[in-house]
Parts: sequence; C-alpha cells; structure tokens
Amino acid sequence: MHEPAVICLMGPTASGKTALALELAGQLPVDLISVDSALVYRGMDIGTAKPDAATLARYPHQLVDILDPAQSYSAADFVTDAQAAIQASHAKGRIPLLVGGTMLYYKALLEGMASMPSADSQVRAALEARAAAEGWQALHDELARVDSESAARIHPNDPQRLLRALEVWQVSGKTMSQHRAEQAAAGSHWPYRTVQLAIAPAERAVLHERIALRFAQMLEQGFVDEVIALRARGDLSADLPSMRAVGYRQAWDYLEGHLDYAGFQEKGIIATRQLAKRQFTWLRSWSDLIWLDSLKPNNLAVALKCLQEAQILA
Repeated sequence: MHEPAVICLMGPTASGKTALALELAGQLPVDLISVDSALVYRGMDIGTAKPDAATLARYPHQLVDILDPAQSYSAADFVTDAQAAIQASHAKGRIPLLVGGTMLYYKALLEGMASMPSADSQVRAALEARAAAEGWQALHDELARVDSESAARIHPNDPQRLLRALEVWQVSGKTMSQHRAEQAAAGSHWPYRTVQLAIAPAERAVLHERIALRFAQMLEQGFVDEVIALRARGDLSADLPSMRAVGYRQAWDYLEGHLDYAGFQEKGIIATRQLAKRQFTWLRSWSDLIWLDSLKPNNLAVALKCLQEAQILA
C-alpha cells in the first residue's frame, strides 16, 4: 500500500506555473493548493497575477483570497493551512497539487518548521530604531558577529530577514542557524510520496522578457488603480507584508510621490527580476527536482509521464 501522494509545481515568477497547473487539473483528479505569499490576500489581484474569477470558479485554488491585506501571514500559518488542505484532498480520494513560487513555504512544509520564537514587537521596534539611526549595515555587522552563517545568507539590503535573524537571537538567546541545525537534527516528518516539478525558460533572457511584458500588461489592466483603492482604505501602510509584495511596494512609492511613473515601471520590473533570481537560487539548491522548459510545447505530456513513472497516478 503506497502512502498518499503530493505533487509540487515550483518555478520562478512568470515561468508558466499556473498555466501548467490548470492543464494538469484538466487531466487529473487533483486539488490545487496555492503556495504564494501574495495570493492569500483579497483585493490584490492584478499585481499578483491572480487567476481571474472565471478560472478560479472552474479550477478552485485553496489558500487564495483567505486574508485581508491588513493581516500578516507567516510560513508557519501556511504550513498549518496547507497540511489541512492536503489532508482534506486525500480524504476525498484526490491528489493535492501544490503550485506557486514562495520557496520558503515549500521548504517549511517539506522539511518542517524550526522551533523559532514568535515575533516580538518591542524587540523589532528597537532594532528598526537602531537601523534608522545607524544604518542597516551596522545591524548586518552585528549579525555577522553573532551568527556568521545567517549573515552570509542574508544581504545587508534585506531588512525583513535581517531584522528577523537578530530578533530570533535577542528573544531566544539562540541564533537562527542554531534553530535550523536543531530542526535538521530532528529530521523531516513529511509523510507523503512527492513528485517535485519545476518549470522555467531554459534561457534567462526569455524570463526577463516575460517579466517586462507581464508588468506592462498589469499596468494596462489597472494595477495602479488597484493600489490606489488599497491606499484609500486608510488602514494599510507601506510596511505591511502585503504592501511589501513585489510591484505593490513600487506602486506605493509612486503614489507617495517618491518615484515618477517611468521610475516606478523600471523599479517594478527590476524587483520582479530580483525575485526570480532569488527563486532560482532556492531551486538550484533543491534536491529531486524534475525540470521542465517553459518554451517546450510538450510539458503537460512530460509531466504526466513523470507522474506515471513515479506511480503517483493509479
């Protein structure tokens, strides 16, 4: 008797993950589960390239439109929600198909969460005040002194992860690297047979072209108006996780007058390229990935063959 199966479909932004997932859903008894830190938010549709209402009605996605943008959502929240969605899918005799590009969520789900402390608003506020006074490099220098492994992994211009690493150290007395080592020693308890597919264009320049084209399409579809409506609510700010999403942060800066329109476009495209680069970095370190080339016409057939060979399909 085989243990239950799970399919993962990963890849950088604008690589064609959603299109392939919908093709697979048209052929197989799968339940789609989104692995995307921005698609969880309601009202953030254009800038996240969320499937439209008709597509979501025909191909329902779990973990899409589950939160208001004023709320925060963590990797631990995702793991809880995804595990429930996977179990519900198996209970119906179906196969969960996880699709998305938030690699931290995949890692947390497949390898387990490190026992890291919860966020501490007072510690975080003190660190942010220090950053404002001394600069982010000073905080990165401190991290390098207490946790060289995390400092090597986290760029000085990545304030969110830098703050979290120092917060973990100050709150728990253990570095993030120590927490991760303890997690690795405890071992993974992932109980499912898994096929992990990754899709991307073989040529990076093609992905850059796709990113620029999609950003232009988002603007035509009313992306700026979408962010105007979000700002008009009055309860959202630029430092919320939702508004730090790629594209939204640059649109917010444009509407605040910090960027002109051309600068907003340029920075939005550059930020999306940087996101894709980070996703590739994650994926290159991943084990057991089956790579598909976005530019090939037969990815559905190749994916189905891989699933049959792995005995995922009955």
